[in-house]
Amino acid sequence: MRFLHTSDWHLGRLFHGIHLTNDQAYVLAQLIDLVRESKPDGIIIAGDIYDRAVPPVEAVELLNEIISQILLDYKVPIVMIAGNHDSGERLGFGSRLLAGQGLHVVGKLTKEIEPIPLYDEHGPVYFAPLTYGEPALVREGLSRPEITNHEQAMQAMVQNVAKKIPSKARSVAIAHAFIAGSMESESERPLSIGGSSMVSAAVFQDFSYTALGHLHNSQQAGSPVIRYSGSLLKYSFAEASQRKGINLIQMDKEGWIEIERISLTPRRDVRCIEGYFKEILERPIDEKNRQDYISVTLLDEMPILDAMGKLREIFPNVLQIESPRFSKKGVLSGLPKDHRKLSEKELFTAFYYQMTGESMSQEQQLHLVKVIEELYRQEREASL
Repeated sequence: MRFLHTSDWHLGRLFHGIHLTNDQAYVLAQLIDLVRESKPDGIIIAGDIYDRAVPPVEAVELLNEIISQILLDYKVPIVMIAGNHDSGERLGFGSRLLAGQGLHVVGKLTKEIEPIPLYDEHGPVYFAPLTYGEPALVREGLSRPEITNHEQAMQAMVQNVAKKIPSKARSVAIAHAFIAGSMESESERPLSIGGSSMVSAAVFQDFSYTALGHLHNSQQAGSPVIRYSGSLLKYSFAEASQRKGINLIQMDKEGWIEIERISLTPRRDVRCIEGYFKEILERPIDEKNRQDYISVTLLDEMPILDAMGKLREIFPNVLQIESPRFSKKGVLSGLPKDHRKLSEKELFTAFYYQMTGESMSQEQQLHLVKVIEELYRQEREASL
């Protein structure tokens, strides 16, 4: 059996205020091309189809267009589960009707988790849709009062579906979870606040392959056959070095797995640039990546007037400017708690240290005194 594993589309995502729908449509067109070329027996989407529980209209329209092409034009069945960004109830609307057309959507957790069989020339492969569920919801939904964390919740879901899969049959788990030891990205929403969200890879040891969603970096998780496909696009500047794509899985009649990574080419890349302001402006321009989404880290010690405006004349999609010198957090110490007792010079000197982590030089202090004295002179003349 040949199937595609993808996840974390986050349709409807905003990136520093930019709507990414057109960027998402661009790479999903490549998914359609891959379906046409590889002729898979199925497609797995392991959660976070949308970026939020109530997605914008254009996100719903894009999903409808992509799913319709896959089902109607290429007759490839799809198994889709909800992630922690999705509303399981909304995503699963009409699921019984859609299953008859080859779209198997598992949104809200049900008391009995049914495996979904897909077939090749060797017979069935059972796909276990372990839709995302908070431990409290799994505890209630499966009547398992002992469940207190994500690992226990996932174990209970696996046990629930495993008893419906024939012994020694080929099987694939589809889960949206954080596997212990995996690499996180800053754009992922935590699964748990103040509790344990980690799940051991051993929970999935009896499956031929485990298709994971949630973490945005493509990686294996404790085993070569337990994999995150990663997100559709780079959704933060911390992901700039990651390569996004889709896993193409080939399974033989015994359940042995071969994995091919298929890269996706974005409409606009996400890049980080570092350097001095003047040097960045004078760099040769490559027109092919001029429209990329860019974060600029400036090394200049002095503030730059209208840095964003000037940089956008060259790179229209500069979305963020950072200056390490002015983002350091110093600690105010040895100063009275009542700042009203400090002179203007003492206040500014303390502020400068707090912002840069460095003390003002003697030359800077002399210049500060001159500025303060000039302001006082102007104030006195204005009152005459």
